[in-house]
Amino acid sequence: MYRCDAEEPVRLISAADSAWRSSIAGLDSGYSHPAGGRVAVSSRVEFPALSDQPVLKTTPLTAWHHDHGARMVEYAGFEMPVQYEGVLAEHAACRDRVGLFDITHMGEIEVTGSAAGTWLDSLVTNRVVGVAVGGIVYTAMCREDGGVLDDMLIYHLDAETWMVVCNAANHGKIAAWLQSHLPANGVSLDDMSDRTALIAVQGPDSRDLLTLLEALAGHSETVDALGFYETFSLDGPDGRWVVSRTGYTGEHGYELYLPNADALGVWEELMAKGADLGVQPVGLAARDTLRFEVCYCLYGHELGEDITPLEAGIRWAVKLKKEAFIGKDALVAQKAAGVPRKLVCLEITGRGIARQDARVKTGDRDVGHVTSGTFSPTFKRPLALALVAADTPDGDLTIDVRGRDVACRTTKFPFLAARTKGDPRAARTLSE
Repeated sequence: MYRCDAEEPVRLISAADSAWRSSIAGLDSGYSHPAGGRVAVSSRVEFPALSDQPVLKTTPLTAWHHDHGARMVEYAGFEMPVQYEGVLAEHAACRDRVGLFDITHMGEIEVTGSAAGTWLDSLVTNRVVGVAVGGIVYTAMCREDGGVLDDMLIYHLDAETWMVVCNAANHGKIAAWLQSHLPANGVSLDDMSDRTALIAVQGPDSRDLLTLLEALAGHSETVDALGFYETFSLDGPDGRWVVSRTGYTGEHGYELYLPNADALGVWEELMAKGADLGVQPVGLAARDTLRFEVCYCLYGHELGEDITPLEAGIRWAVKLKKEAFIGKDALVAQKAAGVPRKLVCLEITGRGIARQDARVKTGDRDVGHVTSGTFSPTFKRPLALALVAADTPDGDLTIDVRGRDVACRTTKFPFLAARTKGDPRAARTLSE
C-alpha cells in the first residue's frame, strides 16, 4: 500500500487481485521498442466478470463512475473504476496536471485512548510514540517471523486519537489482528471504513484545485502550510473531514477522508472547478503505473507475508532499536545473518514485457523473480521491479518471458524521482 525512500513515505494502493496488474488497460496501439520494430501492448485486463461476482460493495461515487463511462471491475470486494478515457491519458493528467482518484475501498480504523499510541507502537516496525498531533507515519505490521501482514499509514489526529489506514484487501485481516491484540483497557477501536469515503487529489496542480473547495475556503493558509505527511481535521457538512498531504503517485498531492454523504458533492465540485486545470478522473490501472514508475511498493507484489520489510527496501521504516514490537526478534536475526534478498530496478533492453513472477537470471543461475513489470507510459519502454538474491550483481541480467530469455539490466532506484517535496514541476529523468 505504501512505499517511499527513507525520507519520503508515500501512500500505496492495495492488492486484492494481482491478476489485473499482469496487463495494462487502454494501451492498444503498441509502442516502438528501442531495439527496433513495434511491440504490441495488450489492452487485456484479467478481472473476473462482474456478473460472476457475489454482491460487491460500492462507494458513494459508483453511480458517477458508471455515468461517466468508467470501465468497472471487481477489486477487493468492491466495484471500482479501472479506467475512464484510458491509462495513457489518465497517467499523463496526473503527471502533468491533476487527477482525482476514488480510493474509498481502503480501510480506516480509529484507535483511541490514553494508551493508544504506546499500544500501536508495539505492533508496528516504525516509531509511533513521539509522532506529533498532525503527523503521519508510514510503517509495516509484521508477524512474529517478520513477514509483512500489511503496510499502512498511522495518523495522529489528536492527543488520544489515531487512525490506521490499511489496504482494502487486508482490511479484514488487520481489523482482526488489532482486535486480537487489544489490551484489557486504555484502548478502543472503531472501524470507520464503511462510513468513510476517500478521494485522492494528485498532481502538480493539486494544491491549486484543493483550495478551490468551498468547504476549505477558510483553511487556505492551513492547506498552503501543510507539509508532506502532515494532516489536519475540520468540521465538514456531514461530519469530520481529515485532509492530508500524502499520495501514491510520486506527485504533490492530497487525500480527503470524508463522511460518505459529503463525497459526491466534493467530487463533482472538484471536477467542475478543476476544468480549467485539466482535471481528469483516474482509475486503478493508471494508479498502478504511476506508483510503479516511482517504485512504490505494492502489497502482494513487493510486500507480503513471505517478504520482510528489510528485503522489500523499506528498512528505514524498521526501527530495530525501539522496544519490543511483533516481529522484531526475527528482523534482528535476519539483519545479523545478512538479508537474503533485495529489491532491484530493471530496464528491459530486449523485446517483451516482464510480468509478475517471471524468473530473473544471471547467466544460468536463477536469482529471483519479477514483483511488478509493465510498460512505462512516461518513458515508453518496459520496466520491472524484481526481488533477487542479495549477491546478484549489477549489470546485465535476463528475464524468462514465456519461455524466452529477454535481456535486461539493473538501473538506479527509483526509475522516476518523486516530486512530493519542493517544486511540484521539477524536471526529472530516467535513472541511468
